Amino acid sequence: MDLSKLNGPQLQAVTCTEGPLLVLAGAGSGKTRVLTHRIAYLISEKDVMPWNILALTFTNKAAGEMRERVERLVGPSGSGDMWVLTFHSFCVRVLRREIDRLGYDPKFVIYDDTDQQTLIKHVIKDLNLNDKVFTPRQLASQFSAAKNHMPHDPAAFLRESGAIRQVSDAFSVYEKYLKKNNALDFDDLLLKTVELFRTEPEVLDSYRLRFRYILVDEYQDTNLAQYEIVRLLAGEHRNLCVVGDDDQSIYGWRGADIRNILEFEKDFPGARVIRLEQNYRSTGNILEAANLVISNNRGRKPKTLWTERKGGDPVDLFIAQDDRDEAQHICRIILGDVRRGRSYSDFAVLYRTHAQSRVLEMYLKSYDIPYRVYGGVSFFQRAEVKDIIAYLRLLENPHDDVSFRRVINTPKRGLGDGALSLLESRAAEMNSSLLAAALKLQHENSRYAARLGQFCGVLTGALGMLGGSSLAELTEWLLNEIRYEDYLRDDKKENYETRLEIVNELVSYMAEFEESLPSGEVTDPLQAFLENVALFTSTDELDSAAGQITMMTLHSAKGLEFPVVFLCGLEQGLFPSEKSRFDPERMEEERRLCYVGITRAMDSLHLSYARERMNFGRIEPAVPSVFLEELEPVLPVQQTGSRKNSGQTHGFGSAFQPRAGFSLFPDAPASSGDKHALKKTVPAGQKPVRPVPVELKAPAFTFAAGQRVSHAKYGPGTILSLSGSGGGQILEIDFDGGQIKKFSASMAPITPLED
Repeated sequence: MDLSKLNGPQLQAVTCTEGPLLVLAGAGSGKTRVLTHRIAYLISEKDVMPWNILALTFTNKAAGEMRERVERLVGPSGSGDMWVLTFHSFCVRVLRREIDRLGYDPKFVIYDDTDQQTLIKHVIKDLNLNDKVFTPRQLASQFSAAKNHMPHDPAAFLRESGAIRQVSDAFSVYEKYLKKNNALDFDDLLLKTVELFRTEPEVLDSYRLRFRYILVDEYQDTNLAQYEIVRLLAGEHRNLCVVGDDDQSIYGWRGADIRNILEFEKDFPGARVIRLEQNYRSTGNILEAANLVISNNRGRKPKTLWTERKGGDPVDLFIAQDDRDEAQHICRIILGDVRRGRSYSDFAVLYRTHAQSRVLEMYLKSYDIPYRVYGGVSFFQRAEVKDIIAYLRLLENPHDDVSFRRVINTPKRGLGDGALSLLESRAAEMNSSLLAAALKLQHENSRYAARLGQFCGVLTGALGMLGGSSLAELTEWLLNEIRYEDYLRDDKKENYETRLEIVNELVSYMAEFEESLPSGEVTDPLQAFLENVALFTSTDELDSAAGQITMMTLHSAKGLEFPVVFLCGLEQGLFPSEKSRFDPERMEEERRLCYVGITRAMDSLHLSYARERMNFGRIEPAVPSVFLEELEPVLPVQQTGSRKNSGQTHGFGSAFQPRAGFSLFPDAPASSGDKHALKKTVPAGQKPVRPVPVELKAPAFTFAAGQRVSHAKYGPGTILSLSGSGGGQILEIDFDGGQIKKFSASMAPITPLED
């Protein structure tokens, strides 16, 4: 096997095959090359059977790329029966075979976020909870946190974490409904696998015996359940190789635990550690910026990226007057580079929050620049696709009440809330599913009997076609029987032709999917298709952005690379986020997010911040991000808005504690008469914001940091900080309701509270 193209540390990581190994792979250091060559080396040089290898990663795209690369190295026959899967796909494969030991039917369905929230709405209704206080999204987040942080007993975690009784009760009912529906949510796929391995030793032993060599990609993103799965599988033979970068751990908010990678040597004594620090993606100037930022984190394993691509374009900084000025600058840079030969697909605009995309989109459209906002509605989350999938899921799992509720009156067939209420009552009496209740009621003397008979007849006819027809043929028959095209034509909510194209695309995808299944290996194509849809992630859609610039949040950009990257909105409270201000762990994760954004750039990196930004309908002054202070050694003096910086330093050290004479507008007179800073335009359709008067009166009260105050709208709160003086004084207030906002001391309805 040719290993000559590997550098020294990569070669060590590939050939060190026995025992625990931690590969610290910096951004752009060739970790996929190491993983695939290591698998190929095990097969071709160490005579390991492919079915003794398990490789786990986080996205279908990464798993597919890994499989293809291994096949190119050892050939299709040499890599057969090797499991290269996402964590969730691995768990589904195990559970389909073994979940009956836990009291579930192997034909369980997988609920995505939308299905989960639909079920929680039913829980809220059942418990008569205030749906303004207990929202499905909020409860889903709390349930997921409980399952991520306490895989042994999530209900106990909720109680111990101080969750109020209603949340704990809602969780118990939610779990009961999942079991009744023979359904698992995404967290359950992991937790049920952990439960299976812990309670069924012979099952664990069988998988330990099979998978003698385990590889894990993006180990810094694993949560407690994923960590436990890996620990249990590798606990005996210890031939475990994990590859990751603690500097790119950015998913703490969804359960990822950076301690898994930081404490690997503690968890697996005798582990070897190899660092991959040579970067093959970015120029020297970009890497210098990345190293400057991340070196400020304390909770990390030291490493320094380097490259043979010395120099390169200097890191660019633009100081915009406002978010519109920032968007216009980005458009002008893109158009100029395109005229010089770059493709639109070379560019990515990265931001901290989705809300920032609105102004950017407005300007991209005005300049006729093709773009795609990544992270919008997924194909499989479209309403018409969810409708069809719900019918198919009900055929596969008759216990799925969530799917039943979606299709019972779609298209409308006179089976609305009244019929559903009757079915729910009968299902409760029978202790059965809603479909079982419908099958019973269709033969009884009921006003809904005929309509239920028609509905059940469609499902019965579809069931009769299973096994004898292709998925595409079955779906076309079903769509014709329910007259779904007529339903789309009569529904005025959205363009009929567009929605029909989506439906046709789904049917075409079904045909392609079934043709791609290995002959003789899959006995239930419908189950395989539904599983594929459930495990589909938004990252699998990215390739369709060819010929367009890519717009996405920094979290979505991880694992990607672009020749030119714009990292915008580098302002305190926006990036890093306000929530991280008094939380050192969150601040370190925000810094890792900045590092990820910087290292997406291959050739050019453009940074920008605005002196003021529209926020909740108000124009608010902005302070440059602390990250810009950390980057100052690599930032040249740049053009600001439409004026030069006149040789002044950036003054980013003022971000937290302003020096005497510090101004949010470094190149402008430090007075309230800066008309350029005060005059604003408002996009069409938005209510105009009243401009701040030039002559501002001094505040009626004297304020100080830590003082308790009250706002007429937001209620009581505590002043976090003050900036400016006299009529231009700005107060930053942490309100008791959980919001942090900034106000003009002279204009806002704020009064001191008595101690």
